[in-house]
Amino acid sequence: MNNKIEIIKTTSENADFGNLITALDASLWERYPELKTNYWGNNVIELNPNVVIVYFDNNAVACGCFKKYDKNTIELKRMFVSPEARGLGLAKKIILELELWAHELGFSCSILETLYKQKEAIGLYQKVGYTIIDNYEPYIGLENSICMQKQI
Repeated sequence: MNNKIEIIKTTSENADFGNLITALDASLWERYPELKTNYWGNNVIELNPNVVIVYFDNNAVACGCFKKYDKNTIELKRMFVSPEARGLGLAKKIILELELWAHELGFSCSILETLYKQKEAIGLYQKVGYTIIDNYEPYIGLENSICMQKQI
């Protein structure tokens, strides 16, 4: 069986990105129902020109994006791999693609926030070079947040 993986760069206006984000939000609220009101505002995606989508056999199965945090730093956002596509190394491919894209645009640092129950995600981020840092705005004081950083 020949499974084809394709990674595309696009924008947040891509319908497949919208569908993946809907699935991501549903999975987060299922895992953290108590946090929905605290975090909902941080998950609004304004028009974003820096989106990556992974297609597996022509189906959109994973995504991620970044936004500018400051003149040297990007923030990884909306990382998601559909349950049926997990274990294929797609999240790592997305992270590396986003970091390369940001580096080409002149950024030298990447930050991200994830939630404490996301053990697989935290492990993956550490595996690709991220270290845990003090929470940055808007996550300061939110104990459920784990913030991480990497030079790119």
